[in-house]
Formats: sequence, structure tokens, C-alpha cells
Amino acid sequence: MTHYFLSIIKVSIFCFITLNSISGQAQTGYPNKPIKLIVPFPPGGLIDNVARLITPALSTELGQTIVVENKPGAGGNLGAAEVAKATPDGYTLLMASPPLSISPALYKNLPYNPSSIEPIAIFGQLPNVLLVNPDSGINSVAELVKRAKANPGKMNYASNGNGTSLNLSAELLKSQAGIYVVHIPYRGSALANVALVSKDVDFMFDNLPPALGLIKGNKLKALAVTTSTRNPALPQVPTMQEAGFPNFQVSAYFGIAAPKGLPQDIALKLQNSIQKAVTQKEVSDSLVKLGATVDFMNATKSAEFIKADSQKWQKVVDYAKIELD
Repeated sequence: MTHYFLSIIKVSIFCFITLNSISGQAQTGYPNKPIKLIVPFPPGGLIDNVARLITPALSTELGQTIVVENKPGAGGNLGAAEVAKATPDGYTLLMASPPLSISPALYKNLPYNPSSIEPIAIFGQLPNVLLVNPDSGINSVAELVKRAKANPGKMNYASNGNGTSLNLSAELLKSQAGIYVVHIPYRGSALANVALVSKDVDFMFDNLPPALGLIKGNKLKALAVTTSTRNPALPQVPTMQEAGFPNFQVSAYFGIAAPKGLPQDIALKLQNSIQKAVTQKEVSDSLVKLGATVDFMNATKSAEFIKADSQKWQKVVDYAKIELD
């Protein structure tokens, strides 16, 4: 009987060691199947373009295929919700962007818990740019503010929709400058740009990449960029801080996030692989051509950045009294 129990114990120990060995191999063998990167916006947009720009290099670093899957809807919330509810195994990732910061302040019925998503890395930022029509006679942010103060409620601004970073950038200016201007939302920044070129609106904020051609073609005039440093694509254009608004800083960031609870070894492998991918010259040069600054932040720094960004937008949303379903 003693030998029988000893045999059982030996078999149990062997099974325990074997299972743990297999488990360890499964973890260290990540990734061993294709990874899904969810872009919570339609194909062809800025965030989608950045995702498709980085994935070939990231696939090479990880030694596994990365499939970009577009899941648009609800201002980026549908895609984020899918990731938030996914198994935290490193095979479902999110292309992170400003809605991660804005949506918790904006939506009263958010379809996911923001704490269910954690950033792996932020790897780039680009500014919004404050635009006017070249025929407006406005040549600086100070002149825009002066005209708005002289004509309260008579000036308006365009955006690509309620609650977007472009809408909130203008509301941030309103709150800091003490001006009253009317918001005219459009279905996308392209239509908003057309309205500004046609002089149907007085000004707008836009992401730099779609506005750059119009600026260089003298269809629109850039008054300031919203990042803390000037952008290489528009070196002559001052920052909002240089233009007299020291607390005005907005950047459209992009990175990669995952469901909360990702195993530490997988999170670290992804973080290191993202850093290596974006520092490849072809990738970094392509990001710079978009008007972006390659600015890698690890998981801890990324979480701190998103938290600070969320707090800023909460104040703007409260000031503007914006709430979406």
C-alpha cells in the first residue's frame, strides 16, 4: 500500500511539473498564432493609416501575423468595448487614440469599463492645428480672440462632430480665452474643411495630416499648432503656448492597448517589440511625413499620460456641458 501511494505521489508530481512546463512554454512561446489589432474607426482614416503603417514592422519583430480589423462606431467605443471584454492573452489588441481619454468624460452610457483597458505603449503624437480662411484678415490667435470678443455669438467654428477632439479643442480655447462662438458640427473634417475654405465658418481645429495640403496650397491659414513644440512640417507656425495660451496643449496620440490583466511577460514582449518597430527608420520617417512626432512611452508613462489627458478633457466637457448617450 505504501508503494502504491508513493507511486501516486510521484505521478502527481510529474504531472504538476509537466503541466507547469507546458504552461511556461506557452507563455514564453507567445505569439504562436495571428494577433488581431482592432482599429475602432473606418478604413482610410488617420488611426487606420497609422495602424497599417506600423503592423508590418511589428509583425516582423513578433514573428507573427497581425491582422488589422476595423470596428467603427460610437466614436471609437464599439471597438474599445470588444477589446475590453476580450481574453487578456495578447491576441486581441486595440489601436489606442484620444477617445480612450475623451469617452469616459463624454458618454453617460459608455459600453465598457475604462479600467478594463490598459495601454501597452504610446509611440507617437501629432498636433491639431488652428485654421482660418486666408481671406479672413486674421493673422494670429490674438487677432482671432480679439474679433470674437468684439462679436460675441456672431462667429462660429466647424468640427468633425460633437465630442470629437476637434470640437473639444475649440471648447478649450473658448474656456481659456473667454469667448463665445457657435459650434457647427459636420460629418467629418473633410466637410468641415470645405466649409472653412468656402467661408461658411470662421475657424476650426483639425488634425495636421488632412489639413497640411490645404495649408501648403494656401487654401487655409494655420495660426497655431496645439502641441508644446513646433511641428517640423510647419516650422513657421507657433504653438498655442507661444501664442499666449501657456496651458493649452492638445495632441492626437496613438499607441496600442490591451484588455486589463495581460501577463507581464507578454506585455513586456509587446512593449519592447513596439519600441523596436517604431524606431525602424522606414517607420519613423513615415510617421514624420504624416506630421507626427515619434515619442515612445512605456506602459507606465502611457497610463500616466492618458490619465492626465482624461482629467483635462473632463474639465472641458464640464465647461461646455457636453454629454452624449
